[in-house]
Amino acid sequence: MDAYKYIDVRPLAGAVGAEISGIDLAQPVSASAVAEIRQAWLAHGVVFFRGQTLAPAAFQNFAERFGEVIEYPFVKGIEGFPLIIPVLKLAHERNNFGGIWHTDTAYLETPPMATMLIAREVPPFGGDTLFASGYAAFEALSPTMQHLLESLRGMNTSAKADVTKTREDRIKEAGTEQAKREFVAEHPVVRTHPETGRKALYVNFGHTARFAGMTDEESKPLLDFLFAHQVRPEFTCRFSWGVGSLAFWDNRCVLHNPVNDYHGYKRLLHRVTLKGDTPR
Repeated sequence: MDAYKYIDVRPLAGAVGAEISGIDLAQPVSASAVAEIRQAWLAHGVVFFRGQTLAPAAFQNFAERFGEVIEYPFVKGIEGFPLIIPVLKLAHERNNFGGIWHTDTAYLETPPMATMLIAREVPPFGGDTLFASGYAAFEALSPTMQHLLESLRGMNTSAKADVTKTREDRIKEAGTEQAKREFVAEHPVVRTHPETGRKALYVNFGHTARFAGMTDEESKPLLDFLFAHQVRPEFTCRFSWGVGSLAFWDNRCVLHNPVNDYHGYKRLLHRVTLKGDTPR
């Protein structure tokens, strides 16, 4: 196990996820501590902090220690902070934001490197988020299947997220000018992580519609298998939010799924995304 000098790291599951403690992000965070957080993040795919009292400016500043914060193309940011978007479900709403297994905005040519969320208001129960390792999913496949998938590319579309209705309420209320535009991007089905060199399965139910050069019907059987395979329990972890909880995940190798089991209660988190590169 890696030794850390400035933080404490406790893995939450075998394949993905770790909780970081022993650090107050509202205080000045040294470059050495940031380096250790990044080390833990790369090792575990997603890291969690609890009880962090970060105002929007401090939250965005902390995210900027790890990369360039970029705009989300569909929902407007909060007042005074256009790069921080509200992830909100109101008590009367039935659909939650992004409530399916997915990686963020895989329909962009350069999807985000990472996403960071901080909880502002949580329901009295429910509202957990599940995470799954693309590394573990790829590595568990047979060598023959790995070889096949490495030759394929996936067609990812924002229209698939529209069909699932997982952005409907927020776009209606706070949509941007681009909210009605369809984004489409072709990416490798197996992605090599630019920092770790590990290979990850890079398709997702929320955005991947078919394989390049194949019809929807031809693609469906294999995609259905991959969608089910990549979220097997042994590849996942589950995080229960509290006010001030912060999650930071690697969008290049980790999927997530917010559980929609708290109807009648409000849930509000603030989100930033960090600029990524073209998947290879």
